Amino acid sequence: MALLGSILLHNIIPLCVMILIGVSLQRIFTLDIRTLSKLNFYLFSPAVIFKLLYSTDIPVSLIGQVLLFFAVFMALQYAFVELVVRLRGYEGGMRAAMRNSVLFYNSANYGIPLNQLAFAANPFTLSIQVLIMMMQSLLPNTYGIYSVNAHKSSWAGIRRQILSQPVIYVIPLAFLLNWTQTPMPVYLQTPLDYVADAFIGTALLTLGVQLGSMKRGAAPKAGRGLDLGLSLGLRLAAGPALAALTVWLLGIDGLAAKALIVSSAVPTSLSSVLLAVEFDNEPEFSSQAVLLSTVASIATVTGVIALLDL
Repeated sequence: MALLGSILLHNIIPLCVMILIGVSLQRIFTLDIRTLSKLNFYLFSPAVIFKLLYSTDIPVSLIGQVLLFFAVFMALQYAFVELVVRLRGYEGGMRAAMRNSVLFYNSANYGIPLNQLAFAANPFTLSIQVLIMMMQSLLPNTYGIYSVNAHKSSWAGIRRQILSQPVIYVIPLAFLLNWTQTPMPVYLQTPLDYVADAFIGTALLTLGVQLGSMKRGAAPKAGRGLDLGLSLGLRLAAGPALAALTVWLLGIDGLAAKALIVSSAVPTSLSSVLLAVEFDNEPEFSSQAVLLSTVASIATVTGVIALLDL
């Protein structure tokens, strides 16, 4: 019960408050959601990735193990969601929206506080979570952009979009500066802190604005409730189950295994909404998936942590 209360107080309620502020602002002012989306993609998200990778002490020996886990785990997740996509007969943008709602999970503003809470601020498990966050930031800016544009754009156009994403450049730069222990001048560190700290708030406001822009009273698309249920089941139940299978297959045990399983149990990422809004790809489904999975994770994440006996 104490764990449930902590997750609710530290993870769910603050997110919901920010989302409701975004909904209210949209109802009152009708904000430009595409501007908010671009700020997240091209400024705030790269800044927070750079800051965490630059400032976190990550053992080189850990990187290979975590990246191998991530590759196997994502392959298993993709196989499961692709089976659902084909059985349901999704077409066009809905195929990408369903995949993204499962494959992209909230490893940053939900996963990092959860890791700190579950593992009592252990620096080893934090390093694991930061690496997962790095990959979960890179994936939407590469595969994610491809997936939402593949049915309507040429490969040349998609490639230009991917190469324009700052995240793919800030990751190697952050690692280089971290490993060489290059100090950051205060006139750069302070603006970086300001921009990175704005990421979570702006991303949540963007989600709220998208939810607030939905037409009230409009009839939902046929089967949308089932689609959302499948998304939630694949993300919140199949996700940690497949992570447990992956650590077993790779022979990862102890604290590392538990940290990797917990990292996989979090709800759908805000990046799926940002992609949907930026490229006009099922934004309503994506927003609903993020909101519902975040609320449902109160129970599912608590259950995963209890099963791991943390």
